[in-house]
Amino acid sequence: MKIKKGDTVQMIAGKDHGKSGKVLRVISKSDRCVVEGLNMLTKHQRPRREGEKGQKIKFPRSVPVANVMLVCTKCARPTRVGYQMIDSGSSTDAQEKAKKKVRSCKKCKELID
Repeated sequence: MKIKKGDTVQMIAGKDHGKSGKVLRVISKSDRCVVEGLNMLTKHQRPRREGEKGQKIKFPRSVPVANVMLVCTKCARPTRVGYQMIDSGSSTDAQEKAKKKVRSCKKCKELID
């Protein structure tokens, strides 16, 4: 998955179109993610004890990964994600270079990870 926990993403579809937030959780089985402050759901909670008041609790609900776009840390624009293979430096054989797959911005070509 191209979105990871801690990334800043922008909504490109839905009721929160154009808003951005930080990814709190990624659910890879269903291709969804939970974004801080977006797609808020209100849950009404009953009073537990006598004399206590009921309350409304707001919490973020998951959104499909297809509805969010990663915001590049360098150019600060929403961008598609590409991958590059770079040398990790820790190689025992001179013939086999250890390569690492990292995410990159498609607009400014900078590495994200």
